[in-house]
Amino acid sequence: MRILVVTVVHHPEDARILHRQIAALRERGHQVVYAAPFAAQNAAPRPYVEGVDLPRAVGRDRGAALRAARTLLAERGPTADVVLLHDPELLLALPGTLRRLRRAGPAPVTVWDVHEDTAAALVMKSWVPRLLRPPLRTAVRAAERLAERRLRLLLAEHAYQDRFRLNHPVVPNLASPPADPPPPPGDDRVVYLGQLSRARGALDLIAMARLLAPAVRVEAIGAADPDVRDALVTADRDGVLRWYGFLPNDRALARLSGALAGVSLLHDQPNYRHSRPTKVVEYMAHGVPVVTTPTPLAAKLVERYGCGLVVPYDDPPAAADAVRRLAGDTELRLETARLGREAAMSELNWRHWAADFVDQLEAWVKEETAGAAVTTGAAMTFGTAGPG
Repeated sequence: MRILVVTVVHHPEDARILHRQIAALRERGHQVVYAAPFAAQNAAPRPYVEGVDLPRAVGRDRGAALRAARTLLAERGPTADVVLLHDPELLLALPGTLRRLRRAGPAPVTVWDVHEDTAAALVMKSWVPRLLRPPLRTAVRAAERLAERRLRLLLAEHAYQDRFRLNHPVVPNLASPPADPPPPPGDDRVVYLGQLSRARGALDLIAMARLLAPAVRVEAIGAADPDVRDALVTADRDGVLRWYGFLPNDRALARLSGALAGVSLLHDQPNYRHSRPTKVVEYMAHGVPVVTTPTPLAAKLVERYGCGLVVPYDDPPAAADAVRRLAGDTELRLETARLGREAAMSELNWRHWAADFVDQLEAWVKEETAGAAVTTGAAMTFGTAGPG
């Protein structure tokens, strides 16, 4: 198959897109064209995919990205068997494009990979005026219902099914545990992995780091929202924590090895109540104890598998105490790391889902091809039939 993968929001090195889905497609021998904001993120396409640079959609500045995506879909869509979209914004680029593609011949299977609650996420966007948030949420829900009538949907969480009227396949956002056993967790270094924002607990992370220094060093790996960037720069300059910024997935995951704990300090926000924090599964996969706030799916992981400790929301002292407890109790640290690693290997392993992901795309293409053949055959029969 020929697959066109498109994002104007995510970093080109996004783990789900590049290191899981595209990797699974390539392992099956499929050809991938990857359109993403490479230049805007100072990234280069990996040599094993054909990269197409797009503008990045940031804040209210989304027009240029959507126009470029619309042009790309019109030009490259006809040669693809599957168009895989990773941003809800891209739904706005589709209406006229899909009509043109269908007029030109058999349209590609167009898939929207749903990996957040878009309407809930709007509440957290500082660039969206408060007065516009309720009508925008309503508009997003309407767009989602329209999308499921015209596109194929893949869901990253089973809980997302409640937003839709039809049943859609779920491909969880899980980790790929390293095959070699990781080193045991140490006692002097804590890691945070992922985007840094207020709602994701960036300021709580800094406050926790101040309480732990100098006995325990806190490392933050990930890009930061503008409203927390200065605080992170200052904390890094003052030696409170080490902020690496964005690192490619392989380099970021390498920092997990031997850490005392991996932290997830998400706030109690609607967008986080139905999503499993991928960072928590990554910590488990790399044999690192988890310290997390009680977002439902993260707390469920800790309670079910015994892989770490749960701390209250908005409570850096409690998070620091949990880290100290792990640092001071070698048996607890090793046991939570072991249990998390075992669960990640057996039940939360992306490798167990990679084939299902590719199988689903292949099945949709076969279904679409068979339907097109039937339609073409019926049209030909009708066209050649005449009075006897």
